[in-house]
Amino acid sequence: MLDEKQNTHYMNWIVIALLDFVTIISFENIFYPFQNQGLSVVISWVFLLFTYVIPYALIATQLGLTFQNQDGGLASWIRRGTHSDLFGYITSWMYWTQTIPYLVDVSNSVIVSLSWIILGNDSLGQRMSTFTFGMLTFAIILFFIIFENLFRDSLEVLSIIGGGAMFLISVLFVFMTVWALTHGAHPATHLSLHAFKPSFSLHYFSTTGLLIFAMSGAELAAPYISKMRNPKREFPKAMWLLAIMTGFITIFGTLALSVFFDANHIPSDFKMNGPYRAFHLLGEQVGLGKSLMYLFAFVQLFFMLAQLAILIDAASRVFASDTATKYMPTWLTKKNKDGRPVHSYTLTAGISLLLLLLSGTLPNINAIYNWLLNLNGIVSPYKTALVFVAFLAIRWYEGEFNSDYVYISNRRGALAVGWWCFIFTFICATMGFIPQDAAVGTHAFNHQLLMNFLTVSFLIVLGFLLPYLRKLEMKKEA
Repeated sequence: MLDEKQNTHYMNWIVIALLDFVTIISFENIFYPFQNQGLSVVISWVFLLFTYVIPYALIATQLGLTFQNQDGGLASWIRRGTHSDLFGYITSWMYWTQTIPYLVDVSNSVIVSLSWIILGNDSLGQRMSTFTFGMLTFAIILFFIIFENLFRDSLEVLSIIGGGAMFLISVLFVFMTVWALTHGAHPATHLSLHAFKPSFSLHYFSTTGLLIFAMSGAELAAPYISKMRNPKREFPKAMWLLAIMTGFITIFGTLALSVFFDANHIPSDFKMNGPYRAFHLLGEQVGLGKSLMYLFAFVQLFFMLAQLAILIDAASRVFASDTATKYMPTWLTKKNKDGRPVHSYTLTAGISLLLLLLSGTLPNINAIYNWLLNLNGIVSPYKTALVFVAFLAIRWYEGEFNSDYVYISNRRGALAVGWWCFIFTFICATMGFIPQDAAVGTHAFNHQLLMNFLTVSFLIVLGFLLPYLRKLEMKKEA
């Protein structure tokens, strides 16, 4: 027994924080909010950090430690907290399907980073057709699914390299920007109190879902709690480190962007190419030419590969690890000798291909990139809302649940925070259906609005189909 314990491979709490950080925030995540809301997004980031991100991380901590022996993550929280197998299945499905647009988006980013490494500029859109872009994206997803099943340690290695390097290069960008300002650089955005004032318009609220998408994902660490030596002591530390890193990048990173880009005149491909231009401009400002841009492009590449590994693994584990057998076909939950749900990987690849075919109806690569990003601002917050449903459930019936960590000991206070986070998240997700990169009434607006509803509807219908297939399967077994 002693030898078995000694041979157990534990994950350090810093690794857990970096693993989760990889799936939550990166340097590029501050660009689309900056384009959508201008410099006023700094106020949004500060507000969300203290009223949403920190409570969210600590809520995930209590949930994770309450159900630390369950492998299904959020699905286990909902299934056990609500005493409903059906709700647990719905959560598994939502959690898994919301990951697919993100997988496609991340794979797109891999191609973009490779294009900057190879070409050294933003000419990808002129050199590659939307069809080729889509097929390369699918090839990356397919390859990485195979890669992840061949190398068992890819998750931990890539999370350390990708997460650590991305945070360090983001810190480097902030501090080198400060150095540039003290050596003659002038902010491109006019800094005034008025510039920081939010404009509470329909566009403002419809883009807030993307801020939630950029900062959410703390619950992805839950399936790895059992791999920690002392979860009670280490998991809260990991979540606090996660919140601190997220706050630093979003707030100080955005302020640094205002030095190089005029918030009132943002180019249309800013979301796709902005991060590389930022390091290019910084390099020119400090006399290093394109070297910083190439450094960032390589870091971004490793970071995106780490995201692919973690998203595919964690989401598929949630989907296949703790779902009532009466809702899930047995072929979908089958695992290989390494404990990986291989058939759920296959279904992930298939749905990704369908999503890419749908996005191929858009006119260019930039439009595809932006639409997939905006789609994440819909599906991801809906999934995140379920985290707060689980928290409300265990605090409502708190006599039934024990945890080594309790967020807000006062029951009424905890329920109030849980309801606030749930309502805010749900409203932002719903507002996200409104297209953000096209004017109301235009063909582009109507096209993207239709695509948003078609995609979400398709995922819902597919979610109902699996229990039906399981029902037919059970009839054959009888």
